[in-house]
Amino acid sequence: MNQPILLSPPHLSGEERRHVDDAIASNWIAPVGPHVDRFERAMASLLGVPDALATVSGTAALHLALRAVGVSADDEVLVSTFTFIASVTPILWLGAKPTLVDSERRSWNLDPNLVEDVLTRRARLGRAPKALVAVHLYGQTADLTAISDLCDRFGVTLVEDAAEALGATHGDRPAGTLGAVGIYSFNGNKIITTSGGGMLVSPDHGLVSRARKLATQAREPAAHYEHAELGYNYRLSNVLGALGLGQLEVLEDRVAARRRNFERYRARLGELAGVEWMPDAGWGRHTRWLTTITIDPVRFGATRDQVLAALEADRIEARPLWKPMHLQPALRDAWVAGGAVAEELFDRGLCLPSGSSLTTDQIDRVAESIARMARIDTQRPAALAS
Repeated sequence: MNQPILLSPPHLSGEERRHVDDAIASNWIAPVGPHVDRFERAMASLLGVPDALATVSGTAALHLALRAVGVSADDEVLVSTFTFIASVTPILWLGAKPTLVDSERRSWNLDPNLVEDVLTRRARLGRAPKALVAVHLYGQTADLTAISDLCDRFGVTLVEDAAEALGATHGDRPAGTLGAVGIYSFNGNKIITTSGGGMLVSPDHGLVSRARKLATQAREPAAHYEHAELGYNYRLSNVLGALGLGQLEVLEDRVAARRRNFERYRARLGELAGVEWMPDAGWGRHTRWLTTITIDPVRFGATRDQVLAALEADRIEARPLWKPMHLQPALRDAWVAGGAVAEELFDRGLCLPSGSSLTTDQIDRVAESIARMARIDTQRPAALAS
């Protein structure tokens, strides 16, 4: 029986053990410690920012980011509707109000034209949103040139949710470093992982210091435990910081592997009618964290759900694209700008196995399973047999 092929499993290099063993030998496994400090410095150096804060998750990092830029009760925050719910829940935790904005087709990310429409309407009413969360999906940034210009023009703070885009760039700038603050995720399915964890970065050292205080229960600098405000228990453990050090050393290898996966899939499936790929908008490096497609059921001959079922029968893990936030029952009262693009992507979209440890034979097995649904000859071209 074929072994299962997973969507995006962790991929260890072996270098992680050296750092983790060092943490264990020092008996500094928790709470924070020197390996977390080194992980933060390494991340800041990689991204070209002055400071970074390691957290227990990307969601925690976003929660801290929003609070650090001043989002509070009843503030409006613009955010992508085509995303995972963790991009939105921290807004609600702060008592603020999310406005969900649709995607553009050329990048699947936030549509700057709709952002401008919303901001223009709010300006006429004399109330600008407090912040905008630009989500970078599946390894590609949003149109940060247009979006950052709009934020500057209307006085809105730009927060980058780069949970899915570590290693991506916009121009020559790393994703997550163009706004007031950026966040990343090191969840088990991400391009590098600490099993669970996240990171907050900013060009503003004071903002990171503020977030660091909030992440450690907002403890005041006193010998006893003094708290003038409420904070959170959001700091990463030293052992996971050690794991992150090893993973960060192979980031470029992991990006290259994900991009090779995409090219292999495109070579195998590119001639299939009705199959389209997530576009590369061309304004920076797309990591292809996940290889994603849309399926036109009329041209292809089967629906997305039929393909998903066929893959599952072949022990291949795949998933639909994100269900838009404005279709989520928990967010039924949120205001939405547009929505049709995100709805179509959800109806037709599929994430294919994309782990950096995938073999070419595994990719070919996935491609053959999909191709069978289109009732075509699945014989591999000789050029791809190696």
